Amino acid sequence: MSDSQSTSLEKSKIKFLLLEAVHQSALDTLRRAGYENVEYLKTSLGEGELKERIANVHFVGIRSRSQLTESVFAAAKKLLAVGCFCIGTNQVNLDAALRRGIPVFNAPFSNTRSVAELVIGQAILLLRGIPEKNALLHRGIWQKAAKGSFETRGKKLGIVGYGNIGSQLSVLAESMGMEVYLYDVVTKLPLGNARQLGSLQELLNKCDVVSLHVPETTETRDLIGAAELAEMKDSAILINASRG
Repeated sequence: MSDSQSTSLEKSKIKFLLLEAVHQSALDTLRRAGYENVEYLKTSLGEGELKERIANVHFVGIRSRSQLTESVFAAAKKLLAVGCFCIGTNQVNLDAALRRGIPVFNAPFSNTRSVAELVIGQAILLLRGIPEKNALLHRGIWQKAAKGSFETRGKKLGIVGYGNIGSQLSVLAESMGMEVYLYDVVTKLPLGNARQLGSLQELLNKCDVVSLHVPETTETRDLIGAAELAEMKDSAILINASRG
């Protein structure tokens, strides 16, 4: 092989840094593939310590708390790639990574179902008034009457942001008998019998439960304020399942 040709490092010399207790399966997968030089930590690191630890690392795996800043990338002279074991990449200075040719991977579908199910659970709890009744029961008050408690069936669910999570939520909600409406800044093909509305105001006026599923951008910041809350029914429920 000529001097101009390059070869990969031996697996024993390739170093991984996994932070924030990423799932054990990641560690198991690396070891099955023959990579043993893996540092695994259950916590995130402050910038100073992270710069020290990452200096000789080839691959780093993080979740949402570790901040990969410009100075961290500057210290990571051997870094080849970043793996985000979560949906977002806002904890990574993507411009700094791009300038250095370091790819950044995320896991955009890792919690889609989890969030959709969580919203369904929250809607059921709030429609039935379980948090308030639970608090009373812990104070020794048994409220037998079902006043103010409602089934999800027949209630109108409004989904703001019809992406991976919003669309899966609509399927789950419709299977429980809810009427599903959505609002998105782009035209979407609704699943099932869900209907897209022309404005956020129309959705807020109509729905009994409103669930937010939008990314954090300059356009979505302060999406819901006093004016928007005033457009909602007095008995309506607002669930913020957005990131950020």
